[in-house]
Amino acid sequence: MNELQKRIKSFAYAFKGIGSFLPKEHNAWIHCTAILIVTIAGFTLSITRMEWVAVVLCFGVVLAAEAFNTAIERLVNLVSPDFHPIAGDVKDVAAGAVLICAIAAAIVGLIIFVPYF
Repeated sequence: MNELQKRIKSFAYAFKGIGSFLPKEHNAWIHCTAILIVTIAGFTLSITRMEWVAVVLCFGVVLAAEAFNTAIERLVNLVSPDFHPIAGDVKDVAAGAVLICAIAAAIVGLIIFVPYF
């Protein structure tokens, strides 16, 4: 297998991961709904190019954080199927990281969109 084929295969695995993540995770659906609403608002209000950069970066950070959280939760469930306080703490910290990203994204959204109203 040559290098190009390896790169293509790595993208296929990444898309497989996204396909495993998005349909199964309700929190990802909530984030995607927010992304859709913010995108419609952005086009409706004609936000600037730099505002779009900030908004799109926030979309990516929040979805990536949710994907990391999902991966961590699945791994913890695999290696610690029974309750263990450290396993629970790991999952809580990962969920907290998503919340931090979502709060930061909401603040960026307020900074961008409030002046339009």
